Amino acid sequence: MRIGIAKETSENESRVALTPENVARLSEKGITFSVQHGAGLAAGFSDQEYQEAGAEIKPSADDIYQQSDVLVRVNLSGAMLNQTAAALQNKQLLIGMMDPLAEPERFLDLAEKGVSSIAMELIPRISRAQSMDVLSSMATIAGYKSVVLAASASQRIYPMMMTAAGNLSPARVFIMGAGVAGLQAAATAKRMGAVVEAYDVRPAAREQIISVGAKPIELELEAETTEGQGGYAKEQDESFLQRQRELMTAVLSQQDIVITTAAIPGAKSPVLITAAMVAQMKRGAVIVDLASERGGNCELTQHGKVIVEHGVTIIGPDNITSTVAQHASQMYGNNIENLLNHLLNDQGHYELDFDDEILQEAVVTHAGDILNTRMREKLNLPPLVRESLLEEVA
Repeated sequence: MRIGIAKETSENESRVALTPENVARLSEKGITFSVQHGAGLAAGFSDQEYQEAGAEIKPSADDIYQQSDVLVRVNLSGAMLNQTAAALQNKQLLIGMMDPLAEPERFLDLAEKGVSSIAMELIPRISRAQSMDVLSSMATIAGYKSVVLAASASQRIYPMMMTAAGNLSPARVFIMGAGVAGLQAAATAKRMGAVVEAYDVRPAAREQIISVGAKPIELELEAETTEGQGGYAKEQDESFLQRQRELMTAVLSQQDIVITTAAIPGAKSPVLITAAMVAQMKRGAVIVDLASERGGNCELTQHGKVIVEHGVTIIGPDNITSTVAQHASQMYGNNIENLLNHLLNDQGHYELDFDDEILQEAVVTHAGDILNTRMREKLNLPPLVRESLLEEVA
């Protein structure tokens, strides 16, 4: 079996799908690799390192697409999936982050061409799939980098300092959303010496916030259900969000740095900070909005831009994980490697076992059809009648 690693085509994408270390380990199982020239350079991995790991270097993406049984990519969001689909062939397997719940009609071309696809974002959050959980891996990187980004933009330093020139009080950092990114941001800011507080609508997050050294902020709010599928916060109605904003205004007015992380899979990010709330914040405060790709948690956020409103710097980072490309690639590559090991049989071929819960969730297209239940619902397709199926590909 041959696995192809193509160079990422997004302008701001520096990660690579598998590192030389991943290639070396998988090569021991009889798998051959084709790597496009320069595929890993932006992440700090040279062609020579891939060759030493056992891969063949190919001059173009066409060589990769035409000769590979499995193609691994990092970023296949938006139009990039359609561009890739045009180069693929029947019975190839495509693996990558595809933003599947946004514009699901993009997958119709893949299905029509008979291409199988695994969207890494759909890997279920169950114990035996933790080592494949790309969302958690990338959220860890994003949470860390958001604190560093905020420090660069802030007029204050994080730790308290007692000097001959006077004492400096520590910065106050507030994290909105205590998922993987939020907890990593809280832990990083705490290590850097800030006074850290965090809020999450899910009551279960309180103990997690305390565990990383932050103080949980509790608002007098009631919601029937606050946690949805995969441990994410569930989308709330406008009356709940309005009450939340009212109570949150006083909290935000005390903060030097705010990092927002609230995301709903496949939906627009909830607006947690309105323009009016920004106007009540300290001059010189900084907001880093990690949800900016989905519209942002701050009403004023502009994706991919840094703006200043009411004296507050608002950062809407574009692909923040790609700015830490080497470690992000290492984590992503390990997730892909673990998935491949899950698929491989003793002969070094991959098997798609649709009785397996991981594949039931993560496979989007196969054998000319859309298999994922949530995707079928979004496309208004009838429920799929599943039969026990085990497909082996040489």
